[in-house]
Amino acid sequence: MTARLADIAAQAGVSEATVSRVLNGRPGVAAATRESVLAALDVLGYERPVRLRQRSAGLVGLITPELENPIFPALAQVIGQALTRQGYTPVLATQTPGGSTEDELTEMLVDRGVAGIIFVSGLHADTSADMQRYDQLRGQGVPFVLVDGFSPKVRAPFISPDDRAAMLLAVTHLVSLGHTRIGLALGPRRYVPVLRKIEGFQHAMRDRLGMPPEESEELIQHSLYSLEGGQAAAGALIDRDCTAVVCASDMMALGAIRAARRRELRVPQDVSVVGFDDSPLIAFTDPPLTTIRKPVQSMGQAAVRALLEEIGGTPAPPSEFVFLPELVVRGSTAAAHGAHP
Repeated sequence: MTARLADIAAQAGVSEATVSRVLNGRPGVAAATRESVLAALDVLGYERPVRLRQRSAGLVGLITPELENPIFPALAQVIGQALTRQGYTPVLATQTPGGSTEDELTEMLVDRGVAGIIFVSGLHADTSADMQRYDQLRGQGVPFVLVDGFSPKVRAPFISPDDRAAMLLAVTHLVSLGHTRIGLALGPRRYVPVLRKIEGFQHAMRDRLGMPPEESEELIQHSLYSLEGGQAAAGALIDRDCTAVVCASDMMALGAIRAARRRELRVPQDVSVVGFDDSPLIAFTDPPLTTIRKPVQSMGQAAVRALLEEIGGTPAPPSEFVFLPELVVRGSTAAAHGAHP
């Protein structure tokens, strides 16, 4: 083995200690150095250890919360295509209820020798979660990027949509249609995107309708990010005389339409509904959904770019890259009763 180490070190132009670190899969070796050691193995006719064979294939882990919401497969597709174009192989790891946790999936990917990991809407978005898990990952030498959620405690690139701007777009649109009782249906309060949407919503309601935060607070309903969650939240808001409901996801918006119909109200004639994401197929619902389009294409590509810079050893300073959403007006919003927009 000593002779082999010396041969490989000479061939790669590095120290034997570095060769040893690479062969044992230890962190602290630059990507280019690792590649030259692996190339030296190939040239000298040695077989790469199994772990390194996987690592050299350039596996990149992508951890998503679930695939029920069509926005996650859409984002995974953009990220997967961008990685493949750069010669990496994406590995999709999904959390399922009662299945693997984010920490277990992370450990599994690190054991597979992934070159890096992209987390989508993970624990980094949960203000009650312990952020030390990301410090440990950085300590293991695994580069990572975080999408949708932000914590000042984590030193990494973050990719987010502008949730505050999204709420201003939605409220401005509904106010222009004569709505003044506008409700907001969203997920649990502990998530960063939820807190930012609340902030944006309350600011927009004050700005566009002169409504103070303590008053608009009564028009906010928390629930689950699902069709059933949207139905429950929107039902409560409609019962509080809201003529329009802004939802934090398209799935929740479909639930809101169902809640209106259960009360024999028509969408958009009696209740206007705005979604969030512009998930695939959402233009074909009945009625076609007015929604805030999340810039999935540019967010996914930026996540890959940031990760490849981390892998290449030229990381951008830890910061948040914020992408502007846009309003897509379709058939689920209309003028409020008695309003003349």
